Amino acid sequence: MSTGQQKNQRTPMWITVVAALILGLGWLVFESGLLDRVLGPDPTGSAPVAASGEAATQLDELAVEPAGSMDGYSRDHFDHWTSAPDAGKNCNTREAVLERDGDGVRVDNACRATSGSWVSGYTGETLDDDGDVDIDHMVPLANAWRSGADEWTDERREQFANDRQLPQLTAVDKSSNRAKGDKDPSQWKPVESAWCDYATDWVTVKHSYGLSITSAEKSALHEMLATCG
Repeated sequence: MSTGQQKNQRTPMWITVVAALILGLGWLVFESGLLDRVLGPDPTGSAPVAASGEAATQLDELAVEPAGSMDGYSRDHFDHWTSAPDAGKNCNTREAVLERDGDGVRVDNACRATSGSWVSGYTGETLDDDGDVDIDHMVPLANAWRSGADEWTDERREQFANDRQLPQLTAVDKSSNRAKGDKDPSQWKPVESAWCDYATDWVTVKHSYGLSITSAEKSALHEMLATCG
């Protein structure tokens, strides 16, 4: 057999090996979630939220510090309810979340909700009138200010106040939103059945933005995450 013929016979083996390596690498990327981390979150999908186990790990990674000063704070430093053209013509962030979190929501040409229903994640109550719904900042703006946002640029504070990729904005009942105010989980909690989701979302936001927590806040979050099962 000639040398050329031997090479031709060996070529399929090399092709098989290379193909196997490519397939193996593709499987590894898919299974490890590497592709998602490279490309980032799907802007049309749901907000990325840590699993309860991951949230506990992230919680322990947060800096524990006394609450900072409110000196210089103003909601004006957090430009919120900015334009959200991806949600529709004339829509702002608030209206986009109202439509996203509701069921059967219809809007008019000005992007105002004309019908729909919403389930408050803080009480489980179903709301049929958008006038009874508030769009809450999971980590309140004033709490963020005391946790490190006082050192941010205005652009980063605007991003934080309008972030629809993380679970930072949610439609809830007005009563709960007013009761919560700017309190952290050591000072206010939703109904106990919502503790797991609430604590997980709170930690996800604070970890993503590098905000600190107080020792009392950390203890309360550990207690709430313990209800995840």
